[in-house]
Amino acid sequence: MVEDIATIVTSLGFPSVEAFIGAMFLVLAVVAVIVVVSTIKPVLDMFPYTYPNARVRARTGRLFTEKEFSEIVESQNIEEVKNYLRSVPDYAKYIDQYPLEKALDTQLAETYDLIARITPDNSKEVFQFLLKKWDIRNIKSIIIAKEAGLSSEETLNLIVPFGALTDKLDSLIEADNVTEVLNALEGTEYPKILEDAIPIYNETGLLLPLEASLDKYLLKNLLRASATPEDDNTSLLHNYIGTMVDVANIKIIIRAKADDLKFEDIEAYMISDGYQIREWKLKELMEAEDVAGVVNGLEGTDYAPMLSDAMSDYTETNSMASFENALDSHLTKTAKTISLKNQFGIGPMIGFLNRKESEVKKLKIIARGKREAGFSTSMIKEMLI
Repeated sequence: MVEDIATIVTSLGFPSVEAFIGAMFLVLAVVAVIVVVSTIKPVLDMFPYTYPNARVRARTGRLFTEKEFSEIVESQNIEEVKNYLRSVPDYAKYIDQYPLEKALDTQLAETYDLIARITPDNSKEVFQFLLKKWDIRNIKSIIIAKEAGLSSEETLNLIVPFGALTDKLDSLIEADNVTEVLNALEGTEYPKILEDAIPIYNETGLLLPLEASLDKYLLKNLLRASATPEDDNTSLLHNYIGTMVDVANIKIIIRAKADDLKFEDIEAYMISDGYQIREWKLKELMEAEDVAGVVNGLEGTDYAPMLSDAMSDYTETNSMASFENALDSHLTKTAKTISLKNQFGIGPMIGFLNRKESEVKKLKIIARGKREAGFSTSMIKEMLI
């Protein structure tokens, strides 16, 4: 028996039974390591999110419930809305410091800043670049204000005091016109981003090329920062950013078709490599004859059913709101799906940030409804759906 085993071992190329047993132990050890690593890797990937998610879950618990939104909607006027928000610590410190909409945006910017600071290293670049949203938002607000002839004080009320341009905000706000605003941006990254759009603005007076160039810069770089997923967390983050790009592209194309703009008018503002809408499909959508052609061209994507439903409302009202609400709702559902699918990784942060955006958007709708005449409580409730 022993001789038979020795013969088999020798025939396998091992000099002795001891060498064979040693080799088997080595193989088993390697297999054990592979099994252990593959088993604990998901846990290791989730570990850096433990502390950030604890903070995010605490903040998620402070988001308004449907019941609380109903209470705010029942406010008799804008002052009662402010009083309600004064009782909420997250908003209280800004309510008496700024006009209401600015106070809401400032709290939202503070939330973005928090997420960028606490997110783990492998997703930090994306969330830190996302903070440029506030610089871009401020530049857009200032050029719109200048074009509308608003005073410096009125312009200041539109500015969110966050971002990397805070040192330049005074000179931007004091500029007399859009051209002076663009000149005041010298020394920042933005003149190069706007260099192709400025001649178009000078020729046509349209702000769209300036605004679209800034939006494209933000989204394109978010895609770049998330383009090489290291694990499930960063892969889901890339999918979410890709969906944001799809939504932005579709909104621009539909609005362009409604304004009877052609392919060459909007091509420069498109961002390729979204989540579902690839470059060839973008070209096909831009070449569509009209809004209905765009909706039909999305057949086979997740966007077709929701935009088909919105088409009937657009036909009746000629308003873009139904399309934009449908696309925003899709982005919210995507964030919710990721937050449920990846509860111990990046999911809670994506879900929370999207819900916070939604909360502020609803509060602005309520504020507008209470400030402007003609909005009943039931009308405001319908606008919140």
